[in-house]
Amino acid sequence: MDLAVWRRRVSSSWLIVVVVALVGLVAVMGAAIAAQSRPAGKQTTAGREASAMAGRDVFRFETFGNEGFWTDAMRMPQGVLDSKLTPLQALEAGLLVDIDAVPVSIRDALSLELKTDRTPASAPMLHDVKTTVMLIEANAVVGMVPKDSNGDGRINLASGDKVGVTCAICHTETDKSVFAVPNAGSIGRRIDGIASVNLNVGKLLATAANSRAYYPNLQLTLGGKTIGRAPTGLTVDSSEADVDAYLSNPAFYPIGAFDETQDGIGNPVMNTPLFRQDLAAPFGSAGEFAELLDISNGSFTTNLDPTTLVTPEGRAFLKARAGALGEELATNYAKILAETGVTGFPFVKASMTGKVNVPQSLVGRRVDEKKLVDLKAYLESLPGPAAPKVDQAAASRGRTLFRTECTRCHNLDPNAAVTKRLIELQDLWPDYKPEVIAKRMPPFSPVQNSPGGYDDKMIVVDASDRDKRGHSVALLLDLGRKQVFLHDASVQGLDMLLNPARGEKAPHPFYVPDGGTRKDMIAYLLGRQTTPHRP
Repeated sequence: MDLAVWRRRVSSSWLIVVVVALVGLVAVMGAAIAAQSRPAGKQTTAGREASAMAGRDVFRFETFGNEGFWTDAMRMPQGVLDSKLTPLQALEAGLLVDIDAVPVSIRDALSLELKTDRTPASAPMLHDVKTTVMLIEANAVVGMVPKDSNGDGRINLASGDKVGVTCAICHTETDKSVFAVPNAGSIGRRIDGIASVNLNVGKLLATAANSRAYYPNLQLTLGGKTIGRAPTGLTVDSSEADVDAYLSNPAFYPIGAFDETQDGIGNPVMNTPLFRQDLAAPFGSAGEFAELLDISNGSFTTNLDPTTLVTPEGRAFLKARAGALGEELATNYAKILAETGVTGFPFVKASMTGKVNVPQSLVGRRVDEKKLVDLKAYLESLPGPAAPKVDQAAASRGRTLFRTECTRCHNLDPNAAVTKRLIELQDLWPDYKPEVIAKRMPPFSPVQNSPGGYDDKMIVVDASDRDKRGHSVALLLDLGRKQVFLHDASVQGLDMLLNPARGEKAPHPFYVPDGGTRKDMIAYLLGRQTTPHRP
């Protein structure tokens, strides 16, 4: 059925219901905003509280214009329609639905269908792409934000409105109060700042009708070579099907991970939590950003709109970071954009800084500073989640062992800020034997690679402009939600992480040999939480 025809069959009373629902939603969300904006720890000023409240909207809804990239370049809405992505399929891919944003008429129907066996016969709306579109248009799919691009005062994707992507897509969970697919997506009320460890980012990117437009963040063949999990790299001539096959393979693009660097290396890293960011620094798994404001700006101006890389400033950035390979990447990307009919880029709305290849503006652009400050205030105010119940006696024994064996890098007190120093790769990975690929101008270290994948994130992107090639220290909070560990998703479970069976030359070879003692350590790690914490 044509989408426009289907819409006209919806009762006209639906609009009245939605207005009433929105009035109620304002009241509900007002309470939620107050709760989620309440700073953790010490009392803060009214000004900071107001900034955090504004930052909640930046985190959840601000695209800075990237709806142009996701709609006109990647063509995600078209891909959703072409693939007939149903709500159930979206949930299976790890997407979340904010129940408070779902219109009452749809919410009631979906609630009834969720109570059935959820077969197509029993739950037709859950198997209909039109329902997916309605949820996106209602701003109920977390991190996929519709915009009134044509300015007609209403949201209608069929009439030319667009969809952008926000921070929330990789850093949110729901309370699963309505429905949850095991180890995948869920329907419920938002919990901001939680790492989206079940989000199949690769699969979602592959859903787009022009996934070739994400070329810089894929595993490529550049200079005749490729680095990453896949045996072969994608090229400027790779087809849409080739790109989708790479993105859809969890062996190449692990679930819960995102390739956040425009370096042509296949190096997806695990999504990280964004609560209690007052305790976390530096930022990025390679510690490449000293300031939260700067990594946020980098995400908005490169990851969420990589077309900035074919601007003069973006080309200068790639050349400074990767030399001739960076120039090759930019030239290939420009060709792909031209071949696929992408025009009008870059899409991100940002001010020109006049500076390139500096943390404050990698590609010479900076989004609205006040919104960056507000976002920072919000992320610093978000309380950590409560830990699961654990055997307290075991956890106490584990804490004693942790104090003795782990505090060279990690804090015993979960309420204390982590060390700002980076842990050098040689200390974390005894088998690290890098070979220089290309020289770079100081202060950056050479581009270098070691056999194995643990260092792939840092081959090009590192913190050598101010520190060393190494890793930032994790908060070690909310570990019970994770099934895989280390930034490259290479270890299954805490028991295996701490098990000497991994080998003395494996990454992070800090082990607890005795099985019983290892269980004590796991109990302690799972039980770590901040005070106060989210119930």
